This record gives sequence, C-alpha cells and structure tokens, in this order.
Amino acid sequence: MFRISKDFSFAAAHHLTAVPRDHKCARTHGHNYVVRVVAAATHLAEPGWVVDYGDLDALGKFIDMRLDHRDLNAVVANPTAEVLAEWLYEFCAAEFTQAHPGVAFAVGVAETPKTWAWYDPNRIGTC
Repeated sequence: MFRISKDFSFAAAHHLTAVPRDHKCARTHGHNYVVRVVAAATHLAEPGWVVDYGDLDALGKFIDMRLDHRDLNAVVANPTAEVLAEWLYEFCAAEFTQAHPGVAFAVGVAETPKTWAWYDPNRIGTC
C-alpha cells in the first residue's frame, strides 16, 4: 500500500452543546486546526504517484471558504474534531473518488498539536 498525506490549516471557534454546562468545551472557544488528508493505493498511477498533491488543493480551498475564521456551530452540527473529520471526508469522497479510481481516502483533524481525530472508513491507516 502506498500512502501520501497533505496538511491544511484553519482557525475557527466552536462550542459543544452535548457536554455538561460546566465543561470547558461548553464555552465558545477557538482552535488553530490542522486537517490531514491521506490518500492510499495499492498501485501507483502515472507518472508514479498515488495522487498529484496539487489535486488535493481542492480540499484546502473548501476549508478556506467554509471553515476558516468561522463559528463552526453555524456550519456543522456538533462540531467535534471527529464530526469535522467525517464531514471533510465526505467532501473528499465526492471530490476525489471519481477522478482517482482505486484510491482510498481518510481525513484527520487536530484541535491541538497533541490531539487527532480520524475518519477512516477504508481503514487505510494514517500518515
């Protein structure tokens, strides 16, 4: 299996509504998020890559337009890192799968440098 990854970043605020009122995440707060998309394939496409890294820039543009400097609660219901990872995966599946047959994708979201949440329905692993 060949795997590549590309990172994107954005800043945004959110709060969690499904936690107790006294939980720190119930208050509106912000993060400098990192999003990592992983693409994996058992065979390389011409000219010898999984996916052209430039093709993945569509995800960066989507993030900039929909998430950067936004209140994530106005964009996605219950915007945990896990929910954001799945939501961004759905974009990748719709945007990249047809153009790259045989390539599987996974998406990770980090709210801090030490924490990652992944949506990886194809079980390709992470980079």
